[in-house]
Amino acid sequence: MVRVTEELLRQRAEHNNRELFSLEEISLHQQEIEKLEYIDKLCRDLKILYLQNNLIPKIENVSKLKKLEYLNLALNNIERIENLEGCEELQKLDLTANFVGELSSIEILKHNIHLKELFLVGNPCTEFEGYRQFVVATLHQLKKWLDSKEIERSERIQALQNYRQVEKQIRDQEQVYLLKRAREKEEALKKIQEKQEKKKEKQIKPKPGFDGRWYTDINNINPDPLKDKENHQQKEREKEYQEWKIDTDDEEDRAFWEEPTPYTPESRLEAHRHLEEKRRVKENIRGQKVKEKPPRTLITAEGKVLNMNEPKLHFFLKDDEENNQFILDLAVYRHLDSSLIDVDVQPTYLRVMVKDKPFQLVLPAEVKPDSSSAKRSQTTGHLVISMPKVQEIIMANRKTPTLVKPSDSNKLQTNIKREQVEKLEVDPSKYSFPDVANIIQEKERIGQGPINLQQQKVIDTENSCVDFEDNQDVPPLI
Repeated sequence: MVRVTEELLRQRAEHNNRELFSLEEISLHQQEIEKLEYIDKLCRDLKILYLQNNLIPKIENVSKLKKLEYLNLALNNIERIENLEGCEELQKLDLTANFVGELSSIEILKHNIHLKELFLVGNPCTEFEGYRQFVVATLHQLKKWLDSKEIERSERIQALQNYRQVEKQIRDQEQVYLLKRAREKEEALKKIQEKQEKKKEKQIKPKPGFDGRWYTDINNINPDPLKDKENHQQKEREKEYQEWKIDTDDEEDRAFWEEPTPYTPESRLEAHRHLEEKRRVKENIRGQKVKEKPPRTLITAEGKVLNMNEPKLHFFLKDDEENNQFILDLAVYRHLDSSLIDVDVQPTYLRVMVKDKPFQLVLPAEVKPDSSSAKRSQTTGHLVISMPKVQEIIMANRKTPTLVKPSDSNKLQTNIKREQVEKLEVDPSKYSFPDVANIIQEKERIGQGPINLQQQKVIDTENSCVDFEDNQDVPPLI
């Protein structure tokens, strides 16, 4: 039996930060609730309450909801309208598809002076002759809608004129219905008792050839091929028995739904119980079929460490020879909390647990676990682990001279000579250089017009050097 509890109310009040004292609207539909409790004590400020499609047999524990404006109890097992006098602000009441047969119980709604809409479609009382006239004449404040149909003024006047006659007619039909309901309750009670007795007496007899038990010869030590064959045959018989049992359950289920039954609160509750039992059986079968996962094998029985990347992360292992260490860059999820990461460095392997999923890597060489360090990038989230090697490598600062073989000495000398000979030399006779001594250009241009480009004169350096006299009194130009 599902009941309304404080925890259930807080779960359904997530839109109000799970607070109940200020809650104004709550939806408890399709919760398989069979009894109303705690609502009027914990949710005093409720204005809208949804309770449709449950198994509620009685309206109770809502009379203290003074601010309640809309109450939806459609698709339940309610047979009588009651305990709504305290809902002073009630404006809309929905009792669609219930089992209200005592139509005179609507007189309790006279205290709800603000009631404007009432829905009783799908109830047995709506089949009574004069049903609508009786409701319109009884509830004077109901001036808007009855079963989604507007109440006209002429309809109300006519209902009030024929009220006495209609009331007597309704009372007679109501008594007939109540006697019928009493018989239905007795039949339903007898049916339940018979089913309980059948369950106690009923013992499912297995098919011939299998009695549901296993037999073992404790004296049989050596394997016997005949015995193995018998065990195989016994397993086959057990499998056939399970299939036969499933077929039997299917037949019983088909017979349950094909059996003609009256539409009553008891039959609706019985159908719900049957579905619950079938669902429970399926869950048990599914639980038996689901096998537990074997434990992870990170290290074999022979002591061999296995490489594993269960979280499926990208990684890069670098051999830093300059600093004599290994550097692992593991692409951990950027927004993953560091508390969900566990790093374990061993001399020959590395293990990182990411959300209980192992990443394990065998190292190429032995490292120092005590000197290792792990850091997390604040931008990318990557995990960088530095692991110094145990064996130190001496790195040379400069290159040692290599010995030259005698046979290669001649080649080396020729290469050196070739480098000395193949130097770039400039021939003054082929190239012209600017005259630095005479910086000012000569005015050889005559007349006007565009400037003609002229070739530069080649200065004979050899002739100029012949008449050159070095005077020590004259300072150098540069």
